[in-house]
Amino acid sequence: METGFKAELGSTENGPNIAVICEYDALPEIGHACGHNLIAEAGVAAGLGIKAALRKAEKPFGKITVLGTPAEEGGGGKIDMIKAGVFDDIDVAMMVHPCPKTVSHGSFAAVDMVTVKYTGKAAHAAAYPWEGVNALDAAVICYQNVSCLRQQMKPTWRAHGIINKGGIKPNIIPEFTELEYYFRAPNKKELDDLRNKIKSCFDSAATATGCQVSYTFSSKPYLNLVTNNRMADVFYNNAISIGVQFDAKEDIIAGSTDMGNVSQIVPSIHPIYGIETTHGNHTKDFAIAAGDPKAQLHTLNQAKAMAMTCLDIFTDKHLLKDIKEEFAIFKKFTMRLTMKKKHWKLTDI
Repeated sequence: METGFKAELGSTENGPNIAVICEYDALPEIGHACGHNLIAEAGVAAGLGIKAALRKAEKPFGKITVLGTPAEEGGGGKIDMIKAGVFDDIDVAMMVHPCPKTVSHGSFAAVDMVTVKYTGKAAHAAAYPWEGVNALDAAVICYQNVSCLRQQMKPTWRAHGIINKGGIKPNIIPEFTELEYYFRAPNKKELDDLRNKIKSCFDSAATATGCQVSYTFSSKPYLNLVTNNRMADVFYNNAISIGVQFDAKEDIIAGSTDMGNVSQIVPSIHPIYGIETTHGNHTKDFAIAAGDPKAQLHTLNQAKAMAMTCLDIFTDKHLLKDIKEEFAIFKKFTMRLTMKKKHWKLTDI
């Protein structure tokens, strides 16, 4: 990717290749309202700390790779990098993310995006309304359908959208409208179930109004984050040792990240940490907090905890073995779930 980068030190001949990940894209109009400026800072700081430690060591331990992964905010930059083979030689990966709270073992949802288009027929809204087919009505009904669906959605499901295009002028019956939706679920299977339900909302709005409908789903859906508990435990203990206070060890985060796709192919952690604000991500207030000097100490502590965790993995072969064994169990479990069997039991896994 044009704005991606990779900085490496060491060799895999002497140990594992550990990736520390930086994000740095901002949001339209509200800037660093997700704190990616701090994510980048933490990744670079961790890389510099590990570099200093490795150069003072008496013997080489492995390889550290600092990866710059742009376009997390809907662009799926890490997915493009996965397809390009960037993660093929990575043994474990980690990053941290600022939030209003501090959690070491976070779980992020899978998400897909869809653009819905309705095509009707324009007409004079006052003189000849019966000659028109109202695409705005279809968009409004679609929006209401999804809103009604929420009553029967699981508590861990999410669906949220906007109407991008709703017509030209009030006295012209809109012949074209467009909506954009994100929908989320804890894993791919549930995301597929939600996708089928939400498609019915799109189709029925077209039937009710006589419009034509088309919808295009993202080519790069984000998968759910799989936290490697063994690695997260080490990070947690390291963070505690330097004074980090956690709001919870485990928590379910309703948001999503393309780090989830990385965690499906490489053992990964993605802790979140507070920066002394009660305001949530993707708001102007959080953007202010992400640029406040008070966020610096928390960010650097997270960088230290990542660096210490990397050094533990470099120097403890049993730890790396535990991390990979846990990941192998996860992969075996997911493979069994995707096999087309009519009957299976948990004891089979």
